[in-house]
Amino acid sequence: MAEQQNDSLVIAGTTYNSRLLVGTGKYKDMDETRLAIEASGAEIVTLAVRRTNIGQNPDEPNLLDVISPEKYTILPNTAGCYDAADAVRTCKLARELLDGRDLVKLEVLGDQKTLYPNIVETLKAAEELVKDNFKVMVYTNDDPIVAKQLEEMGCVAVMPLGSLIGSGLGILNPHNIRIIMENANVPILVDAGVGTPSDAAFAMEMGCEGVLMNTAIAAAQNPVLMASAMRKAIEAGREGYLAGRMPKKAYASASSPMEGLIVG
Repeated sequence: MAEQQNDSLVIAGTTYNSRLLVGTGKYKDMDETRLAIEASGAEIVTLAVRRTNIGQNPDEPNLLDVISPEKYTILPNTAGCYDAADAVRTCKLARELLDGRDLVKLEVLGDQKTLYPNIVETLKAAEELVKDNFKVMVYTNDDPIVAKQLEEMGCVAVMPLGSLIGSGLGILNPHNIRIIMENANVPILVDAGVGTPSDAAFAMEMGCEGVLMNTAIAAAQNPVLMASAMRKAIEAGREGYLAGRMPKKAYASASSPMEGLIVG
């Protein structure tokens, strides 16, 4: 019980009670965005700097007016960047707009059809950002070798995809993600592909430190209700992981005690 009470997610020295990280795209309006994020219980909220106004367009609605940096850890991301130079430039803009905050989510994409990470450019951008004292959470594929390289480079969290961004296909290669976790000394969070609460719970049951999602909530018919469901799934999955599942068996075993059976 004590272990459960002290169970927290720590990223770059900051402790969080929620292991669900959420995005801010695809909602019908800012009010729905706010309500869904509140229902999710998330403490880390990511936003695409290239697509979201956080002050760079003074005459347009500012997301930070409804998602307060005083209440949430704002995690700017480089969604929409296809090379290292663009991603680094976007992170520097975010640091300027957010009063020097240096926690960023790096994603450098390979093409518009799959949104699969461009690993060569991701490694290049991560190295440059770490040297520039950014705390980098990095979106990558489910390759254990690449994940370890990003950790050794100094990234504060590694975020392998469950499946393609926005696909809702769930975690297609849990075996690789387990290998990544076995060798990791930084938090491993599933990023992309989660579509249902059961997908989220599965990631947590595997032992992932957290899950980041956007479309699974924003594209639901009732985003606020789905956000609440995802919150509960993350908590249930984590408790299941901490509790430790029963071993699988090839044959049945009776649930009731076998001692004292009436023989006759």
